[in-house]
Amino acid sequence: MTRATLTLTALTLALLLTACGKGGKPDEAKGSATKSAAPLLLAPEDLRQVGQSGLIGAPVITGAIQPARRADLRAEVAAVVLQVAKDNGERVRAGDLIIRLDPTSIRDGLTSAEEALRAAQQSFEQTERVLTRQRTLNQQGMISMQGLEDAEVRRNSAQSELAAAKARAVTARQQVSRTEVRAPFDGVVSERKISVGDTVQIGRELIKVIDPASMRFEGQVSADRLGELRLGQPVSFRINGFGDAEFRGKLARIDAAANATTRQVEVIAEFNDRAKAPQVSGLYAEGRVESAERKALVLPEGSVQRQGDAAFVWKVAGNQLKKVPVMLGERDDRRGEIVIASGLALGDEVLRAPTGNLVDGAPAQRVAAGAGAASAVAPAPAASK
Repeated sequence: MTRATLTLTALTLALLLTACGKGGKPDEAKGSATKSAAPLLLAPEDLRQVGQSGLIGAPVITGAIQPARRADLRAEVAAVVLQVAKDNGERVRAGDLIIRLDPTSIRDGLTSAEEALRAAQQSFEQTERVLTRQRTLNQQGMISMQGLEDAEVRRNSAQSELAAAKARAVTARQQVSRTEVRAPFDGVVSERKISVGDTVQIGRELIKVIDPASMRFEGQVSADRLGELRLGQPVSFRINGFGDAEFRGKLARIDAAANATTRQVEVIAEFNDRAKAPQVSGLYAEGRVESAERKALVLPEGSVQRQGDAAFVWKVAGNQLKKVPVMLGERDDRRGEIVIASGLALGDEVLRAPTGNLVDGAPAQRVAAGAGAASAVAPAPAASK
């Protein structure tokens, strides 16, 4: 064999060895990457449990949060407003002065009534003394029976006038007291409708006082659903201004008559926990009456993914992520929930808002709150150089 042939053979062997070495590296790298695949980090906020609800398709209640104890204080005398002691939002106790009206002319009437009462009292006492004397004289035969009867008539007339004068004096005192408008119970001033200097007439609304501790949900429900309502049924509702916070209560009253125009029935639901009730009246609220016959498994629609006509969720089973097909039922547009007819059980945990390239059977790791992947796949560690 020549020297050139030996050299060519050696080069060929070297190239073959090099090629074999390069061909093995990708397989080894792939196996290493599989072994070190990063698990999906799941915090409590990334998961939600399959719940049960009787609200889907249940009767809808719309209305407002109103206090059970509320008072519209109105003027009982015609006068000028001298003082407004409490403004909107200020707390009051029973008997606190809220508004003072000018009592000048009313006090003059009280003075006149008291003077008339004094005169009537004196007149009655005088006729009573005259009648006593006349009775003595009549017994002695010094006056006739007619004279005695005339004295009794004058005494009775004076007695009637005295009673009338007392009534007028009491009315005058009441009128004076009505110039001071006081709180009827402990509460909060909710709406002031007058200012200092205003002239008010009898019956004009002055101010409103409410008791924030007596808040309840006053609403209306369609008369078509009246047959489904029962006192004591649970009610779930949301209040404008409180986001997605859900409040719970129970039906406390169902009116016996429907509104002739709207064909709706007034209902009242009491809060289960009055301490959590809003302290502001008039807030719009909307909810449903929960029915035991309508209990079904539900999930927020954001936890369900669709692929054509099929629907599925990502269920966390132990330390693995499972792609589970589900059959969907009725959807609640107001609450954003959908009935899970089959595929899941009560209490199953699923991803709250699945995103990213999720893989069926991928490993999952539970972590503390705030350390999760927010329903997205955790990035794989960078390859070492």
